[in-house]
This record gives sequence, structure tokens and C-alpha cells, in this order.
Amino acid sequence: MIYLDAAATAPVRREALEAMWPYLSGDFGNPSSHHTLGEAAAAALATARSGVASVLHCRAGEVTFTCGGTEADNLAVKGIALARKSADPTVNRVVISAVEHPAVEESARYLERAHGFAVDVVPVDDKGLVTIDALRSVLGPQTALVSIMYANNEVGTVQPVAALAAAAHEFGVPFHTDAVQAAGWLSLDVKALGVDALSLSGHKVGAPKGSGVLFVKGRIQVEPLMHGGGQERGRRSGTENVAGAVALSTALALSEVTRKEEAARVTALREEFIDRVLAAVPDAMLTGHRIQRLPSLASFCFPGTSGESVLLELERLGVICSSGSACAAGSDAPSPVLLALGIPPETAQTAVRFSFTSAVTSAELEQAATAVETAVGRVRNLAVPQQH
Repeated sequence: MIYLDAAATAPVRREALEAMWPYLSGDFGNPSSHHTLGEAAAAALATARSGVASVLHCRAGEVTFTCGGTEADNLAVKGIALARKSADPTVNRVVISAVEHPAVEESARYLERAHGFAVDVVPVDDKGLVTIDALRSVLGPQTALVSIMYANNEVGTVQPVAALAAAAHEFGVPFHTDAVQAAGWLSLDVKALGVDALSLSGHKVGAPKGSGVLFVKGRIQVEPLMHGGGQERGRRSGTENVAGAVALSTALALSEVTRKEEAARVTALREEFIDRVLAAVPDAMLTGHRIQRLPSLASFCFPGTSGESVLLELERLGVICSSGSACAAGSDAPSPVLLALGIPPETAQTAVRFSFTSAVTSAELEQAATAVETAVGRVRNLAVPQQH
């Protein structure tokens, strides 16, 4: 099988498994316990936190471990907005883009339903980009938070995060970015990006599922969502997943070592793959920005097909990919992201996403492109009524 669904989850790195194993076996203590086993776990957690901070160019105390990217997004959006409103009840608006991950969008909608916030949705252009002017047009003294993702999980478009964050700061508004898909491919230097909060998920970079991180700048107040013993400096109560944190830190550090070289190599392969697919299926539509996109993601619509049918044919041909976000569980509705790009619903339902690991090869992508041509052809032939 050729695995081209890394945006859903990446294979676990052996180094991450080996690093976490001691904390699932001999050093199994609770990091809050004041004995030898607990102190060993606490030391490992501190080392993991420092490792993440080194990649993010932040202080260790600004790193909060979570159970994944969804929790990190929820804590950022709800936690920062609620803390800001608590300090000033007139600050009651949240800004998101039209192409956010459901973890961000649904968090904003929860604030709207349960806490009286208004949600301002910034539109995107036909390539999925948010413009500075569009963001500025919705900012004001009532804005509690801006949350705009770094790189889109469905079409791969990379937002100008540093410029968007600077625009938010002109109005004194903190800026959060969901960087789950960017990890391992783009710089996560929070100082260069100028962001106040940033979310990551371990299983996108080679750690097991169930580990995540939220960076929050030290001066930003956060209302916790998880209440209890006050772990994670009071931002996220609950006994920490020490093994998961160690694995995440290990995988993130490894991905950062080779990030620039692998990003350049995979970008070149991505371009070859896009060219092959567009040549093999002339009416295929590349979605997202052609250049300003993740090195690892190519997404298309194939008019006249069903995206799910194309996926089934591709798997029969040995290629595993997806029709879009793995987080839209069980939904057969057109992708809101594609609709936000102005793609008609009937075309949006023909979407297929190919996302690569850093180990992908030219031969694999050449074989995959050939499989796409075959799969689309089969689906279209099946859709044509047979003559009797």
C-alpha cells in the first residue's frame, strides 16, 4: 500500500516509541507524587516541556500538554476568550476564518451559544487565503480573540500568519493559530510568527495519538476547561500523560532537525505529482493555493465523479488517501472549506486529498498518479448508463 493520508495521522516514529516506553513500564509514577517514581516522571515531563519549548522558541512555562490538537484548540479559543470577557464584559466577539478546523469553529459556536459571544467569520479568496484587509474589517474594541489556522488540513493553503497576527495586535487583540498541519513542515517559531497561542497534535509528527500541546504567551490569561488538581500551572488539570509528552517532544525535535531539507524535497515531489494528475485527468481541479501551500498536501476535485467512489477505487489499486478532513466523522455533506472557496456543492463532493509523509518517494507518487487516472476513469465509466 502507498499511504497518502498523513494529514489524518502520521506513522509513529520508532524513536518516539522507544523514548516513551520507560514511562509506560518502570518509571510509571505520577509526576505529582513526592517519591522516587513520581520525581522521575516529573523530571521526564519537565525535559519534554523544555524540548517542545526549544522548537517553539518560547519559555517552558508557556507550554501546556493536552490530549491532542482538538483540546489545545478548545483551550485556546474558549479559555482566552472567557478570560478576556471576565476581565471586561464588553469584550465579547471572537474572530475565526471561514476555513477553520471544526475544533476551532465549534469552540467559537459554543461561546456564541453558551456565553453570549458574537462570532465574526472572515471570508477567504478562491485559494483559501485570508487577506489582511478582510481581517481588519472585523476587528474592534470588542474583539476578544482572533483564531486563524496556519495551514489548512483539507486544501493545504498556508496563511500569512505573521502579518495577520500583527494586524490583530494593532487592535490589542491576542492571536491564536492552529498549527497542527504545519508541524514538521513549516517554522513553529512563535516569536517570528508573532502569535500569542499555538496548537499542536502529536500524531501528525510521529507521536502516538492522544498527545498535544498548547503554547500560550505568559502574559495571556486563560480560563481552564479542565478543573481539578491544578496541573499544567493551573491551565489543564488532570494527571499528565508523561509517556505521550515524551513521545511528542521526541518526534517534534526529530522532525525539526530535517524539516527544511525534507520540506524542499517533498515540495518538488508534490509539484511533480500535481502536474501528473492534471495531465492524466485534464478536467481535475486543484484546490487551494498552488504555491502558498503545505509541501505535503495536494487536493483535487474530479467533476463527474463521487469522491468516495474514487477513494474506494484508489484503495483497490493500492493507494490510501482521503476525501478531506478525517475529523468530519460520518458526514457526506460537501466540505465547508471547499464551499468557502466558492466551489459548487456538487463539485465539492468529488474532492480527494493526498497528503504525504517525509518518507514519500517519487516512484510512489508516480504510481499514485497512474492510479488516479485509472480510478477516475472507472468511476466515470460506471456512472455512464449502459446501452442495451
